[in-house]
Amino acid sequence: MRSGPFDHAASQDLELGTTEALQQHAARSVRAHKPVSQRKLDFERRRPRWLRECLAEAIGVFLYVFPGVAATASFMLNAANPLGVSPFGGLFQVGCAYAVGIAFAIITCAPTSGGHFNPAITLCFAFWQGFPWKKVPYYIFSQVMGAFVAGLVMMGMYWPQIQAITAAFIAQGQPLVGNASPAAILSSFPHPDQTNLGFVVMTEFFVDFFIGLIIWACIDPANPFVNPSTVPLMIGLGYAAMIWGFADITIAANMARDLGTRMVCAIFFGREAFTFMNYSPIAILVNIPATFCATALYELLLRDSLTSIGQGHAVHEDGEEGLQRHFSKSVLTDDEEMRRSQAARRQEISKMG
Repeated sequence: MRSGPFDHAASQDLELGTTEALQQHAARSVRAHKPVSQRKLDFERRRPRWLRECLAEAIGVFLYVFPGVAATASFMLNAANPLGVSPFGGLFQVGCAYAVGIAFAIITCAPTSGGHFNPAITLCFAFWQGFPWKKVPYYIFSQVMGAFVAGLVMMGMYWPQIQAITAAFIAQGQPLVGNASPAAILSSFPHPDQTNLGFVVMTEFFVDFFIGLIIWACIDPANPFVNPSTVPLMIGLGYAAMIWGFADITIAANMARDLGTRMVCAIFFGREAFTFMNYSPIAILVNIPATFCATALYELLLRDSLTSIGQGHAVHEDGEEGLQRHFSKSVLTDDEEMRRSQAARRQEISKMG
């Protein structure tokens, strides 16, 4: 049968020619980057490393807290309108805002600071991964300040609407601090019927445990199911999943996010932001032991350091010599187990005989 004009060979030639033409067009249309000047290199070399890292942590927290609290404001202010209609979604919208914000924060700032954005994660990095303990206070301070600035900026942008809803609450004799109140735009507060704080602690603990475990799994270089380009979105979705599932029964999920915005809340709505139902210590502190337990579970039971070494992501503390000793011990242990198994089988056979 005679081949047509679009047989396999001809189509390959056509594709090849089109590809070359497109590459030539792109080369003509795209300008080369401006050469890097020595002045720029000297300026970047003089920048203090600690300052860059602290600013990156603050900016990263800002980048995910700002859209999160803005989405919360949009949801709550529209839900409280006179018609009782909220055209701007609900907890799903808030969860998506935090997820996308976390992804943007990691993409933007993690190359500079490592992308902790959470005091609990910073402490776990110091304990498990060798992050310098002297940097921990600077990182935590920067993270809290990032959330604080995000809360202030959001209040400024929504100030007329927040003033209006605050005036309505005052006119109706309703408290300004509490669940579904103006203060709840910035900080989480328990429902009036959540008087059992032990239950609130349990909810916060397991939510933070879940998020910590997801983060630790995502940043494990030996994990074959996550590559670096998908880590920001996966961590963001882990955070969003907990908002979708448990925000309705009060969660905080990050010490920096809660403490920073709670300070803004106290500025505008009074000290009750920290004293309401004795909840603020739960929101601020439970995240740390919960995240530590999650990372301990991963480090002690799930991590495979030998795979990390084999893939070139880590080295043995004693170098190749230490690795060889480990393999020799493993072989001896396997041989010993085989000998014991063979001896047990011989005993069974002798008993049957």
